[in-house]
Amino acid sequence: MIKVIKSGISAAAAADMDAKVKVTVENTLKDIETRGDAAVRELSEKFDSWSPESFRLSNEEVQAAMARLPPQTIDDIKFAQTQIRKFAEIQLASLHEVEEETLPGVTLGHKNIPVNSVGCYIPGGKYPMVASAHMSVLTAKVAGVKRVIACAPPHSGGPNDAIVAAMQLAGADEIYCLGGIQAVGSMALGTETIAPVDMLVGPGNVFVAEAKRQLYGRVGIDLFAGPTETLIIADDTCDGEMVATDLLGQAEHGTNSPAILLTNSAKLVADTQEQIKLQLKTLATADVAGQAWRDYGQIILCETEEELLAEADRISSEHVQVMTRDPNYFLENMTNYGALFLGPETNVAYGDKVIGTNHTLPTKRAARYTGGLWVGKFIKTCTYQRVTPEATATIGEVCSRLCALEGFAGHKAQADIRVARYKEKAP
Repeated sequence: MIKVIKSGISAAAAADMDAKVKVTVENTLKDIETRGDAAVRELSEKFDSWSPESFRLSNEEVQAAMARLPPQTIDDIKFAQTQIRKFAEIQLASLHEVEEETLPGVTLGHKNIPVNSVGCYIPGGKYPMVASAHMSVLTAKVAGVKRVIACAPPHSGGPNDAIVAAMQLAGADEIYCLGGIQAVGSMALGTETIAPVDMLVGPGNVFVAEAKRQLYGRVGIDLFAGPTETLIIADDTCDGEMVATDLLGQAEHGTNSPAILLTNSAKLVADTQEQIKLQLKTLATADVAGQAWRDYGQIILCETEEELLAEADRISSEHVQVMTRDPNYFLENMTNYGALFLGPETNVAYGDKVIGTNHTLPTKRAARYTGGLWVGKFIKTCTYQRVTPEATATIGEVCSRLCALEGFAGHKAQADIRVARYKEKAP
């Protein structure tokens, strides 16, 4: 039997907040589309107190930002990017173009074509999300995208040096200090000074996520990546201290970040609750993590592994940590997740920052139908066909009959003209 020990905010309350965000974003995007740079500047002044002569950083400004960083920081960024590049290249190598003769005279194939231009959003308001530059800009470049632009909001009164360095080292072609709806709106819609892109990628707050949702169709998007979610599946082989650390470690992302414990151990429930109280007394980000846990944290107690699995797939969380006797049971059977972290030796922070997998992952149960960001998201798999005169005479007769079956006279004519022209020439 499944028992909810602690529930988060109600679905109705969450829907009400989503509706308010939707209206705000819709009006803001209309303003950007109508007034362009003027609207972008007003929004940046209003929300970030930031109105430089140019939102785009010059090469001199980029180099100055990098020069201000300690060599160790540059080395650490390069280390992380090496891991992410390595795994992205492995993924790229798994994508193959094909061409086969499927019938005599009929050749079908597909080509993998990178998107021409991509806009990457790197969150940086409350926390400078340096790693998001690696995950988006670098992955797009490995995929072969020709023009990659990157936006991050000002942090502490100006561009964050580490984010700028990460963008530059990842290969960004244009770097902007611009945040929020105004950033994703200007990249997608274009302004007098920012040429529009074909695709938007990157995580963000609820306003950024909703802006991407509303812009989808006019541009492509990677996925709906809203506030961070974490799910921990644990049994009595795990301890409350580690579970609490990992729950709060993701809850600190934002006050609306869901963190869920799914377990079959009543003792672990009690130990975790006690540890959360203790750790919130000393955690530097307790103001954020504590509110997130209070409003969005959940604890669900199950009896069996089968119930744990069923609940985990229902929740379809962005991040799933598995700390049980047999983590591979969930690897082999679970179907809905953004990324899995198997065993107590790993954790979401590794995936977020350095290990090599991408941290832009599906939220709000989107893991039911999509995975996370990877090189394949930047690549269009486009089909083509080639037919000989002999084959078109044969295929055309079948096509003509099928078009007649559906009442498509114009389609039928396309087939008939080829049958008439090429059948008589066939040996």
